[in-house]
Amino acid sequence: MSSGSNGSEPIERVVKRQMRRERFDVARCTVSRLMRQMGLKGDVRGKTVRSTIRETAAPCPPDRVDRISEAPRPNMLWLSDLTDVATWGGFVYVAYATHAAHLR
Repeated sequence: MSSGSNGSEPIERVVKRQMRRERFDVARCTVSRLMRQMGLKGDVRGKTVRSTIRETAAPCPPDRVDRISEAPRPNMLWLSDLTDVATWGGFVYVAYATHAAHLR
């Protein structure tokens, strides 16, 4: 269902407004549930891109920090992340790194 993230109004709100015009008093969550049961979705513009496809046959790599995200002092353990952000021109890859002592 459309979340309205592209500047358009969520489809549930549009359907609810039309139902109110037709004198049906119904909640937006009810509209959402009924649309889900009927398999109806809002219009999705553009194609969806799946940037990462997991290989199920490959074993998972070992956890390098044993999920410990605390460090007694700075510069002992660094955490990083890489993500992609969709833009009109394509994707922008954003990375950040921070030391775990900063997270306290």
